[in-house]
Amino acid sequence: MQLRDANLQRLKEEHFDVLIIGAGINGAASAAALAGKGARVALIDRGDFAGETSQHSSNLVWGGIKYMESYDFSLVRKLCKSRNHLIRSFPSTVQEIRFLTTIDRGFRYHPRMLWAGTWLYWLMGNAFTRLPRYLTPKGINRREPLVDTRAAIGGFEYSDAYLHDNDARFVYSFVRSALDYGAAAANYVESRGARRSDNGWVVDARDNQSGETFSLRAGIIINATGPWVDDHNALSRQTTDHHHAYSKGIHLIVPRLSERQRVLAFFADDGRLFFAIPMGPRTCIGTTDTKEERPEVAISDADIDFVLDNINKRLSLKRPLDRSDIIATRCGVRPLAVKANAGNGRDFLQMSRKHAIDINATERHISIFGGKLTDCLNVGEEIVREVQRLGLELPQPRARWYGEPSDTDRREFLHQASLLGLDERTPSSSSEPLSKRLWRRYGLNAFDMLEQIRQDPRQGELLIEGTEYLRCELEHAARREMITRLEDFLRRRSKIALVVDTQTLHGSPGLDEAARILFGDEAQERLEEYFASATPTSRERA
Repeated sequence: MQLRDANLQRLKEEHFDVLIIGAGINGAASAAALAGKGARVALIDRGDFAGETSQHSSNLVWGGIKYMESYDFSLVRKLCKSRNHLIRSFPSTVQEIRFLTTIDRGFRYHPRMLWAGTWLYWLMGNAFTRLPRYLTPKGINRREPLVDTRAAIGGFEYSDAYLHDNDARFVYSFVRSALDYGAAAANYVESRGARRSDNGWVVDARDNQSGETFSLRAGIIINATGPWVDDHNALSRQTTDHHHAYSKGIHLIVPRLSERQRVLAFFADDGRLFFAIPMGPRTCIGTTDTKEERPEVAISDADIDFVLDNINKRLSLKRPLDRSDIIATRCGVRPLAVKANAGNGRDFLQMSRKHAIDINATERHISIFGGKLTDCLNVGEEIVREVQRLGLELPQPRARWYGEPSDTDRREFLHQASLLGLDERTPSSSSEPLSKRLWRRYGLNAFDMLEQIRQDPRQGELLIEGTEYLRCELEHAARREMITRLEDFLRRRSKIALVVDTQTLHGSPGLDEAARILFGDEAQERLEEYFASATPTSRERA
């Protein structure tokens, strides 16, 4: 815990240019952008980094083709450009993937009309991805025999992108960048409200690990608490033009349904888009889109029944999926930015998915509403412009704060990995060579892992059976990824808890060693804490 302790000490002692409250995708990208351009930045979250909405996404990086139906073309154009920018900037992490969409008889649009829409979508994205294709039911079955086309009249195939690892790890990469640029950041630090002083803002903070309270000081505050922006603004006595509406989405993680690396897209019984998304050895299915009054949500039996019923109707499975197949679940809210005077008469499903940034220039306070992972680079750049308008001078205003290391570095790493014979150690169950995986996850830090494996070949061994994590990765996480609780590693720095059920993890001897690497003498306590709070899956309850 040396990294977290050192950052906590800085939070208590220093006066920062900007304090960002909330370390989801909006807060993390803002921290990386400002720190990368030379600002003195502090970042806190009452839970773990990406511990709420940002860990419950579909892992898709898409231009929002469904928003074309509500004629929100400016948003689609912006998101398509953002998707392309992410693919270019993070080529190992954000990758193009094909979507195969099936249209049943009686749907509100003919498939050829939707296919024409995919061409417009492709053009709005600067023709960056592969061409869309129209498909007959037979053409759908040739590409994916798993799809039940008895009720289909056609379909189409087009491209968007997805995250090769998981959403929370992608968010943490921005936190890591902010730290590398000199920011102070700590998870499990809660803001209990802020007040103005002669020198800016004073935030009453609490370390949720130790219970200690202390004060944080900064010239500018950015409220990036996601669904809780309105709640924190009330604590800090801020009035804004926007507020949040909440849409609950759930996903079920089940055994891999298809060997083909493509997203299967359908329209559910109620007309909303519904996906089956590859997730390594598993498939992620969903989602719902349910209006909620508060951001605190839970998965219900009705949610599970909706997802299972819709997937079973649309795939020709050897046996229907049931609750015993559920390995893990995702459940969170999408915060939707709504004008405070907009009223409640608007169709909930037609509400815009655009983000909004509200500024109190007098008190130097910024609130970020809404937002999507796809739009994260735009949010970071917009926040930079807004803090400059509030009078903060940035030492390096044109510095680039995002993206992977250079191709030269990548080629050198792959060359050294080849000399070491790293890929020969790749487990047979792995979907990609070890060298590519380590580079994608760790960038330049992967060179240190090669050196560890050279000196001690045991560092290149799998540590937890059924996962893709090596001993050297656990050593790296313990030093540099601020793992405070076991769930931080299993659910957010990795996706282990999404692809391995709790019962299997509980019986893994490698997990005991992983806990010792991460927590030392506190390993047993952290293991007990994790399994006491872990929710059994439907498979385990069955």
